[in-house]
Amino acid sequence: MKHHLKYIIGAVLVLGSLLPGQAQVRVGVGRGPETPTDDTNALLNYASPKEYQIAAMTVTGTRYLDPNSLVSLSGLKVGDKIRIPGEAVGSAVRKLMESGLLDNVEMFATNVNDNKITLMFRVQERPRLYRVSFMGVKKGEQDQLKDKVKLNLGKIVTNTITKNTQMAVRKFFVDKGYLNTKVRITTIPDSTRNNATMRVLVDKGQKVKIAKINFQGLNEVDESAIRLKLKNTKEMRFGRLFSPSKFVPKKYEEDKQKLIAYLNKLGYRDAVIESDSVINAGGRTISLNMNLNEGQKYYYRNIDFSGNYLYPAARLREVLGISKGDVYNPEDLEKKLNGNPGQDLSSLYMDDGYLYYNAQPVEKMIDGDSIDLEIRVFEGKQATINRVILNGNTKTSDHVVMRTIRTLPGQKFSKTNLIRTQRELSTLGYFDPEKIGINPVPQNDGTVDIEYTVEEKPSDQIELSGGWGGFVGFVGTLGLTFNNFSARNIPNFSAWRPLPAGDGQRVQLRFQANGRQFQVYSLSFTEPWLGGRKPNALSVSASHTVFQTFFDPLDPRTQFQPLRGRAPTGSFQNTAFTVGLGRQLRVPDDFFSLSNSITYQRYVLDRYNVFQIPGFDSGVSNNITFNTTLARNSIDNPQFPRGGSSFSLSGSFTPPWSVFRNTAAIEKPEDRFKLVEYHKWMFDASWFQTVFGKLVLNARAHMGFLGNYNKRTEIGPFERFVLGGAGLAGQGQFALAQDIIGLRGYNDRSVFTADYDRTPTPTEAARGGVVYNKFIAELRYPVSLNPSATIFVLGFLEAGNNWGSYKQFNPFDLKRSAGFGARIFMPAFGLIGIDYGYGFDPLPAAGKTGPSGQFHFTIGQQFR
Repeated sequence: MKHHLKYIIGAVLVLGSLLPGQAQVRVGVGRGPETPTDDTNALLNYASPKEYQIAAMTVTGTRYLDPNSLVSLSGLKVGDKIRIPGEAVGSAVRKLMESGLLDNVEMFATNVNDNKITLMFRVQERPRLYRVSFMGVKKGEQDQLKDKVKLNLGKIVTNTITKNTQMAVRKFFVDKGYLNTKVRITTIPDSTRNNATMRVLVDKGQKVKIAKINFQGLNEVDESAIRLKLKNTKEMRFGRLFSPSKFVPKKYEEDKQKLIAYLNKLGYRDAVIESDSVINAGGRTISLNMNLNEGQKYYYRNIDFSGNYLYPAARLREVLGISKGDVYNPEDLEKKLNGNPGQDLSSLYMDDGYLYYNAQPVEKMIDGDSIDLEIRVFEGKQATINRVILNGNTKTSDHVVMRTIRTLPGQKFSKTNLIRTQRELSTLGYFDPEKIGINPVPQNDGTVDIEYTVEEKPSDQIELSGGWGGFVGFVGTLGLTFNNFSARNIPNFSAWRPLPAGDGQRVQLRFQANGRQFQVYSLSFTEPWLGGRKPNALSVSASHTVFQTFFDPLDPRTQFQPLRGRAPTGSFQNTAFTVGLGRQLRVPDDFFSLSNSITYQRYVLDRYNVFQIPGFDSGVSNNITFNTTLARNSIDNPQFPRGGSSFSLSGSFTPPWSVFRNTAAIEKPEDRFKLVEYHKWMFDASWFQTVFGKLVLNARAHMGFLGNYNKRTEIGPFERFVLGGAGLAGQGQFALAQDIIGLRGYNDRSVFTADYDRTPTPTEAARGGVVYNKFIAELRYPVSLNPSATIFVLGFLEAGNNWGSYKQFNPFDLKRSAGFGARIFMPAFGLIGIDYGYGFDPLPAAGKTGPSGQFHFTIGQQFR
């Protein structure tokens, strides 16, 4: 053994100078699996290097790695001639160690015959990752770290992986404001299974906050405006909740870029941050010093165009909308060139097929504070649409999507039509609005293919709620809405998943019950493209409502007695059938639609005296109504709109029965109201505008008017307005044939004005008004835009009122409220909302004597 040891030591001495400093690497020539004889070892004379040809190579010690791959990594192959001792041996061992796969490498010569040699590599593999544990952090942070670091179990543990993990964990906490985070990683090997456990010990320390931000070099720009632009870099201040003052380096760098962009927008083209520093203010706080140089403020002087042949420069200047003397604003210039679809310069060309249009602004001359601009236009050739490619609609039929698309083969390319198609696909409700992709693909023949990519989202809804009331018994609602139904596939049972779907039709079934007191059954069907060629919507619906009373209206104590075993004291039934037809208009623009419908309602009263009309507690009333609605809707996203508007003006008209019969002369109320007569007008408007970032302003106005055809007839008890609360219909409110209008901050059905000189009675308020106004301003901010759960929070100001006659109508006499809330849109349940409203004005008839607040809850509807 001593005889062979001297050869090993000799090899180490000779080759050690050729290897990197790896204490774990040993290179030797000696006994291996094939034990060489003393004569063989004598042939290896380390004092006199000799060239050998490699006859064979083997690898021992592997468990997971492929031996042949390791031989390849060594850089040697059978047939190579190497000198022993020499650089080739050291290089082979060095390459294997540098691969990062091995902890140790030994090299032996197992056979030497004349000038041929057999080599063996004895290796020890690095351990593989078996478990990762994070210590010193909360459970929720551990889960986040696992997603962030993404360490794959079974992976070889290398120094690079350990270092990268340490850096990633520290960056995770630094980005949360823990600047002094320390991370220590230990690897605990298990030699029996050749794996290792990685322990990551984290010491977060405390969050570092900003005590002071100091600005230098500001001469013209207001410092307060600069501070506002640092949205994620704020000083510590009492009461700061929504913009924390923690210091996050990444956010700070982003804010500096936004700050320079803001100064550029004000005309300070040369604005720079000359220097900035972060100073430890002691403990867990820092101070920021920022030295700014605003530079000169610039203005536009002359704007010239070159390369334009289709349109004269005067026309391009008109579209551009920039005049001499305007403040030089690169951001606004880019928006006017390319960033305002339908109104920018690119739309002028691209809407006429010039897909390859390009415009580059060049600063031609800077003279003092004035800039001469040359816009170099490349018009290119007109492109026509060759193919329309649709991807991702796994449930919705192709023809449903294609009839919505406004870029058809053979048409000229149009940028505005592309944007409009994206909006129309969003409003269908079948696809995730955030993931609708549009990709124009130019072809060599001057045409362009348009590729649309969509991602299906759940669109059907289920409404299911239930409970038990002490006075009325079971209270429950079951509603099913299928928004993408397919009637033609009803016979095709293979298309039932669980019902036939894909043709964009809508089927809605609903059942609501409040014990024995109140029940509603309804069914509706809508075909949005009747005939399949034009967007003519056919709708058919039927409903039946039953409301029963079990108490004496003159004795309120009976309202709180159990209903079990008691016979009803009165009932009201409403059976309704509606047929409607709507179509999209082309004038004034194709955002307009016109719909018409005919409704028949049959009201049956049996000892039902809620209307408080003497002699009118039993009888049958018939309501035949023609409704026409003119609407315009340009909202960009049905779940969380950021822009656009909607309005509708509708009129409902019954036949003027009083022309054919002297209604006023009919004494019996059940005969007088046998044929319901009125005309009713409704106006609703909503406008959305992004304020900044994701914050959206929504302003709404709602008005309703109910009238009669001549002065001889009174306005009947049907179709009146009731105002207040969440605006939820139920517990007999459907049966009363009324419009339920919400006004947050006040009780349901409580807002009503009768005369200026007296307080309305609760009965008058319950009966409803003939005219109402309501105005709303909301600020909305999205928490999540995930299609499976779109969530946003809001704050609102609201005002409205409801009048019992036109004599008392005063549009400025409004009941005011303010508050905040949240909305969650889930495809399966629709819109779920909760609001806290604070009503400022008293309502003596409803028992509200001063300002007070209350919560409101809604499901499946927007506040109107």
